[in-house]
Amino acid sequence: MPDTAMPILDVNGLKTVFRTRGGDVHAVNSVDFHLCPGELLGVVGESGSGKSVTMMSLLRLLPSPPAEMRDGTVMFDGQDLLTVSPEELRLVRGSKIGFIFQDPMTSLNPVYTIGFQLTEPLRAHLGMSKTQARARAVELLELVGIPDAQRRLKDYPHQFSGGMRQRVMIAIAIACNPQVLIADEPTTALDVTIQAQIIELMKELRRKLGMAIIWITHDLGVIAGIADRVMVMYAGEVVEEGPVREIFRDPRHPYTQALLKTVPAVRGARAEKLQVIEGQPPIMWEAPAACSFRNRCQFAFDRCGRENPALTPVTAEGHRAACFLLENTSTKEPEAVDG
Repeated sequence: MPDTAMPILDVNGLKTVFRTRGGDVHAVNSVDFHLCPGELLGVVGESGSGKSVTMMSLLRLLPSPPAEMRDGTVMFDGQDLLTVSPEELRLVRGSKIGFIFQDPMTSLNPVYTIGFQLTEPLRAHLGMSKTQARARAVELLELVGIPDAQRRLKDYPHQFSGGMRQRVMIAIAIACNPQVLIADEPTTALDVTIQAQIIELMKELRRKLGMAIIWITHDLGVIAGIADRVMVMYAGEVVEEGPVREIFRDPRHPYTQALLKTVPAVRGARAEKLQVIEGQPPIMWEAPAACSFRNRCQFAFDRCGRENPALTPVTAEGHRAACFLLENTSTKEPEAVDG
């Protein structure tokens, strides 16, 4: 996606804090990113890196309290979604920005039929009559590959398999033809065959509908095959971002390097032993004042414990990384990992 394209979603300085009895947890720390029309942005990182919290913050989907969006702007369609009224935000959720939640087994309401859950946003956002909404619901189920769609509108979630429920979640998310679709690990808890079907489905829907997609995952293999750009998160911060081919060919942040080394390989030296990242992501009781990855990084030096590196341009194509190794030419940079 060219950098000259006007972003459809522009996020700047986003900060989200959870207030707990033990203190404030700084879950999202000054996150900046943009999304262009028709682009697929992959967001990767370990569990607890802030991926889902960041994206749920955009639509203020986190319970408040304990969550607080303390700073930043989320510009969409000329509005800052962090400051609009709840009524205005409801017009955006589902209608202009769709959201596929992480767990298909629990995201659907078990006491309502699939048909009711599909027609509700159509009637609320598009003003369709009951008959029109039902006809559109059938079209949506057929679009996501559910056979005998007319009959299945009467079924309840427990009558669908995990893969079929995920397809229903996708149908609900795209029902109103949103401009942006946020997919939070849409293939989690599904077997590999169903995962492949869901990925192909999303690629086809993107081609047909032209929507921009944010795909949250910890599976770098998926991102390599579908994304235009990648955003790597750690401890609530963006530590590296750029075109998918550059990130996989020439990763510059040690955390990105480490993530790529954990991907299983079927040939070569890495096929013999699966590498791991030692240690655990930190619990952010304070806003980061130093590099959050330093305690797990084999290249850390004194400065990493005193300052928090900012995202630094690596190439003119929008590849940026937050690491002092990019500034210190006397320090040997980590070796690139083959994608």
